Amino acid sequence: MRQLKMNWQFHLMILPSLIFLLVFSYLPMAGIVIAFQNYKPALGFTGSAWVGFENFRLLFEREDSMQVIWNTLIIAVLKIIVNLGAPFVFAIFLNEVRKQFFKRYVQTLVYLPHFLSWVILGGILVDILSTDGGLVNRALEAIGLSPIFFLGDGSWFRVTVIVTDAWKEFGYGTIVFLAALAGINPSLYEAAEVDGASRWKQTRHITIPSMIPMAIVVGTLALGNILNAGFDQIFNLYNPLVYEKGDIIDTFVYRTGILSGDLGLGTAVGLFKSVISMILIVISYRLAYKWANYRIF
Repeated sequence: MRQLKMNWQFHLMILPSLIFLLVFSYLPMAGIVIAFQNYKPALGFTGSAWVGFENFRLLFEREDSMQVIWNTLIIAVLKIIVNLGAPFVFAIFLNEVRKQFFKRYVQTLVYLPHFLSWVILGGILVDILSTDGGLVNRALEAIGLSPIFFLGDGSWFRVTVIVTDAWKEFGYGTIVFLAALAGINPSLYEAAEVDGASRWKQTRHITIPSMIPMAIVVGTLALGNILNAGFDQIFNLYNPLVYEKGDIIDTFVYRTGILSGDLGLGTAVGLFKSVISMILIVISYRLAYKWANYRIF
């Protein structure tokens, strides 16, 4: 209390952030009661009938909802693998570049897509992947291959989603691994050169082992977001032709809750996802602490 009185100016500075957090993060949580009601907007929370776990029963009985969960897991797991592997390998190659100007230029170039929203990128991808004169399909035709309906075929849609997400985000992930590389003791490389080790042997026995702890931290923490397969990206790219293999939990909640007006089922799906995500975050945090001694506090 004494510290609070002495430093009240500093505590007052965090007051706007606390109010923002309460208004936009905690107060809306009261809306989860909709998951247990046959919610009617005209009747409100107090007038709508309580249905217990009926909405959750419907969630697990509907064939399309289970397909949506599988789609989410498949897309999210593949994204985690690719988004972990691509920056890891790219950081190793970029670290071998000796021209600092070229190194910084490439690093900036691959980092730029991270700042573009999926609204913009979605429009660009729809144009360049189109079967009607799209740049990619023109290139395929030029080398004698048949056009591919990237955004209309379910299997190709998943590939497109994973590849484009990796292209957008691997520059950001590369920075994390470059930071890990900067922390390697240079004397290890000097000792290896004295012993006659080639660059490949130095990479295999010094660089890669030094990056493994960071890779474990990034990989285990990504498990907490395994049910976040990327609403912005899927929403801006998908269409009814790829619902079977491209619809994920977040887009399913949007279509069920907003477009179809079944707010109870939509909220139940969202609550189910939040509970599973919280459990995965706790588990991944414990794994990161156990395997890489990573802890926030």
